[in-house]
Amino acid sequence: MHGRATVGANQREAAHEGRPITIGLLWHSLNSGNLGVGALTVANLTIAAQVAEEIGLSPRFVIMGARDEDQPVIPLPGARCVPIDWRALRPGGALWRAMADVDCVLDIGAGDSFADIYGPRRFSFLLISKLLALARGKPLIFSPQTIGPFTKRAYLRAASFVMGRSRAIFARDELSRDVARRMAPGTDVHLAVDVAFELPFEDRSHLRGGPLLRIGVNPSGLLFSEAEQGSNRFGLGYDYARFTRRLLTDLCSRDDVEVHLVPHATSNRDPSDDDGALCDRLAAEFPAAIRVPNFATPSAAKSHISSLDLLIGARMHACIAAFSSGLPVVPVAYSRKFGGLFGLLDYDTMIPVSGMNEDQAIALVLRSLTDRHALATAEAAGMARVRSLLQGYRDVLRTTFTAVGART
Repeated sequence: MHGRATVGANQREAAHEGRPITIGLLWHSLNSGNLGVGALTVANLTIAAQVAEEIGLSPRFVIMGARDEDQPVIPLPGARCVPIDWRALRPGGALWRAMADVDCVLDIGAGDSFADIYGPRRFSFLLISKLLALARGKPLIFSPQTIGPFTKRAYLRAASFVMGRSRAIFARDELSRDVARRMAPGTDVHLAVDVAFELPFEDRSHLRGGPLLRIGVNPSGLLFSEAEQGSNRFGLGYDYARFTRRLLTDLCSRDDVEVHLVPHATSNRDPSDDDGALCDRLAAEFPAAIRVPNFATPSAAKSHISSLDLLIGARMHACIAAFSSGLPVVPVAYSRKFGGLFGLLDYDTMIPVSGMNEDQAIALVLRSLTDRHALATAEAAGMARVRSLLQGYRDVLRTTFTAVGART
């Protein structure tokens, strides 16, 4: 495994040493079809385990979040899972009971779900779960995530209430940090970065630089479906379906590249949001492309991505997997979280939500083929910034774990 990928063996060894601490990971998941949520879970658990072990504690984890019964579970020995549904949120329900067993709660909000743009049901789930943690008297930390937007007064007031009672808030972009500071002016608010940069993986960069450039295309089933339906609710400045087909036509016609269709978010229940189903369609249309099988875990996806020479990614955590493994990447943005994240790292090679047509987007990708070394250099500088930003998160975890560990 690459870097600090030591959770498995080291955590099991440490389980027999040191004072135990039980950490609740709220709105994480070990079996989401969206590997981005799994990446957040494994990476955040990795960081928390490292911090706990550094101060002589033996960490245990309770993972609380949505469960997809149709998806395989990421193997993570020692982690207990508590699925959240309406029954779990009731007084005396499974989540209330689980909160009694933990010493503190790290809430990652599924990355970007603490907002009012996803409707009242999801917001209610996010809000009530936080209130249960606070009612149990558990230190609540907002792990690095997108905060907002909040455009409706009722949502804003409720969100401000729980944020104002948290131990600390970590935003993964500057706009989210500013939103959090306005909403919870008395709370400890920090700028951090997405924890998925710390996702463990097997480094396969030795496979790069062969006679054929291995070009990964991570197509979004969601954006493709939106384009075909003509709804374009993300406000893209171009037709994503036409862009994807034109890009594959150009790449597959070249004799110096090998095209990989790389899924990163799959769904057995919603084919319109299934990268795997879209990869099947595109592989039938472009038989020269290699349809990469669906990945069982986010680390498996990152390991494969690290073997490529360039990735054009429409899922943010596929782009993070590339960036953090030193692989040049062209993110295809569909929300402000892309610009906020990569702008924070001074990485400006991106297809923006608006302001670029199909011709310009294709031209940017083709330029990136020849600019790979410059992009890799920019990523190396960005990773130094990542480590600095995540150090502040580690410091607060260390202080919190030390305090609750003394009471355990």
